[in-house]
Amino acid sequence: MIDLDAYFRRIGFTGRADCDRDTLDSLHRLHPQAIAFENLDPLLGAQVRLDPGALQDKLVRSARGGYCYEHNLLFMHVLRALGFEVRGLGARVLWGAAEGTITPRAHMLLSIDLDGRRYIADVGFGGTTPTAPLDLDCASEQATPHEPFRLVGADGDFVLQAKIGQSWQSLYRFDLQEQFQADYEIVNWYQCTSPNSYFAKNLVAARPVAGARYGLRNNELSVHHRDGSSERRVLRSATELRDMLGQTFGVAVPHSAALDTLLTSLTAVAA
Repeated sequence: MIDLDAYFRRIGFTGRADCDRDTLDSLHRLHPQAIAFENLDPLLGAQVRLDPGALQDKLVRSARGGYCYEHNLLFMHVLRALGFEVRGLGARVLWGAAEGTITPRAHMLLSIDLDGRRYIADVGFGGTTPTAPLDLDCASEQATPHEPFRLVGADGDFVLQAKIGQSWQSLYRFDLQEQFQADYEIVNWYQCTSPNSYFAKNLVAARPVAGARYGLRNNELSVHHRDGSSERRVLRSATELRDMLGQTFGVAVPHSAALDTLLTSLTAVAA
């Protein structure tokens, strides 16, 4: 069972929790701001468990973050506990891929049926995580607390795009075929164990806050403001990197010799 009170405290939700659009909007806005996207476990070769108890222990009680399966599975359990009709979906990431590349179905998002409308929810897409649910039946631009998003058709599928600056960037492509725990477990295992997995080779962290987004790739910090301006900074020590993860991204960074060695290696080039 998901401890809703603990989850609400974790994300700072203090309103009345009903199965309605207002609650969905609030939870979707607060979740990614409170629980960072981060991949410390796969980077360290640690097992990422996707059962509800493990998700709750890590992301809620231990003040850690996670990547897409952890975020969106936890969010799915919370929404179902509140009475929402939710299904898991799978997406092919297009962000950063060459035009025409067929990528694996490696990302998780959610489909929600509410009051006769269809929405998608996604609280775990790293640096461009939407901060509001999106109406699947709306073909026009949709505002969120951060960038505008839109959904466009593609041969029977949907492509999610974000407006970055003055241009629309494709994030991922998905259809409405339901995905189940077993589907996510297989891809999660690959992301944690394959030498080709991006998450097993690079430190990634992301967190949206009011008016800005923070992003971390290895030892490079970026801050993208809603007004279009950006800042970049190179972190030059393991201590600086650990402090950044803890203070800016809100991650309760575990103490281990293996992690200290990893953080040192990530900053060695910049030293």
